[in-house]
Amino acid sequence: MEKNISGQILAVVTVHFFFIFALVLGISYLREYSLQKDARVIGSSLDISQLTDLQFSAAGNSKVVTYDISSGVKHRKERLFHPIILQEAKRYKIDPCLVKAIIMAESGYNPKAISKRGAKGLMQLMPSTAEALGVVDIFNPKQNISGGIRYFKQLVKRFDGNVKLALAAYNAGSQKVRHYQGIPPFKATQYYIEKVFKYYELYKDQSTEKLDKA
Repeated sequence: MEKNISGQILAVVTVHFFFIFALVLGISYLREYSLQKDARVIGSSLDISQLTDLQFSAAGNSKVVTYDISSGVKHRKERLFHPIILQEAKRYKIDPCLVKAIIMAESGYNPKAISKRGAKGLMQLMPSTAEALGVVDIFNPKQNISGGIRYFKQLVKRFDGNVKLALAAYNAGSQKVRHYQGIPPFKATQYYIEKVFKYYELYKDQSTEKLDKA
């Protein structure tokens, strides 16, 4: 009788052991699967402002340009906003390649981007500037791009067609450019201008390649 009870207890303990083992194994598997799934979701929906930026370096007198972009997301964003950029750039007589370069430097094609200073949208308009330009929805791509190009056009006219000064004013403000009678001695502004021009060169090259293929 005692042996039967002992055997039953052993059997129950063994079953419980394997049940707990299987349960722990199953939980571990589900957790791993969940993490992998989350990683795939994060990878596919990563905020575009967090993607690797264009990288430029100099090798002697020749420029080495590396277009380092993850998952081609930026290419899809660029294609999405391309018709708006062409339309508004033509409207205000601004080179669309330059507009693309400004957008890339400003927001990395993230229409929901917000800077530490409060600039918003693709072309990073300050709320007060957007209001003055008649932009109702600052996060609306068409309104933001149209307002940004119109504002940049105003700056180009203000500084007699000098694109570098217009870019400096777009980044640091017109008052700073006037105060220093040129590009302000701010590293951030100087880097911004350099970055926009290098993006511009890249977009120009891409545009030329498309024309050659056509």
